[in-house]
Amino acid sequence: MASEVDATKNTGHSLKSPYGYTPDAWLGYLFLVLFGLSTAAHLFQLTRYRLWWLIPTICFCGILELVGWAGRLWSSYNVLLNTPYTMQIVCTILAPTPLVAASFVMLGQCIRRLGQQYSRLSAKWYTIVFCSCDVIALIIQALGGGAASAAVNSGKSPTAGSDIMLAGIIFQMAAITFYMLLASEFVLRYLYDRPVNSRASEPTPYALDKSMKQMLAALVFSSLCIYLRSWYRTIELAGGWNGYVIHTQRYFVVMDAMMITFAMVVMNVFHPGRLLGAAPTWNGDISLGGIDKSDQAVEKGWSGADGGSR
Repeated sequence: MASEVDATKNTGHSLKSPYGYTPDAWLGYLFLVLFGLSTAAHLFQLTRYRLWWLIPTICFCGILELVGWAGRLWSSYNVLLNTPYTMQIVCTILAPTPLVAASFVMLGQCIRRLGQQYSRLSAKWYTIVFCSCDVIALIIQALGGGAASAAVNSGKSPTAGSDIMLAGIIFQMAAITFYMLLASEFVLRYLYDRPVNSRASEPTPYALDKSMKQMLAALVFSSLCIYLRSWYRTIELAGGWNGYVIHTQRYFVVMDAMMITFAMVVMNVFHPGRLLGAAPTWNGDISLGGIDKSDQAVEKGWSGADGGSR
């Protein structure tokens, strides 16, 4: 790992690196390959299962990570340039947000299949509420990233933009916390057959079989990775642009890059299309994750027709 040194290594003079170190080129190549392979695999998988909503979610996350790591690789050859620095700081901060949205949609689908009586929010409202929070977090972080980028490019302090990004990350972390608590309650209520407010049980053609267990386990793992990354980013930005955490490359690699790599790759291995079925079994309106009574009737008609049905 690169140490916290000035830019002498790559420039021949002693101007300070905005990173606090010179990014290692081999790490740039490594994560470009990892994110590139995972994103390409997701594109192939979503095409196979016709789950097009994965393009603006998981695939968009991969694209942002690729742009961010391209910036870090560029910086490894000329660490004093502002453009690659702002590319990586903005893109790697924004990238996990669409990935989080994918988790919300997938859990909403699990809730719809196992029984909405066990969830405090219906599958429709679960996805609407949490995806809306995710969009708000993305907008806040994007505004902060834009402000920080403009400040860096004009030679000014990016602190104001950093504070806005920090607010977006904290908001997102709060939403993820609430999401994980509700998800945990849902699973426990399902396992112990305790509907919320003694709601009547509504049988579905699905069960907690091997595929559903794998999907839920993948969501737990992915969510924990993103959650740990959110804590890291909160601590990093709270320490300021000259803080020890933001100026230590190994923290960024382990707590950001590796966490998002794990979160993306686990969804390649335990893909929602393979475990929950192709697009028809998702009831079409996947953007809202909702289902009404007519949808339930249609779904029961599909239960024996698609390999992804339960």
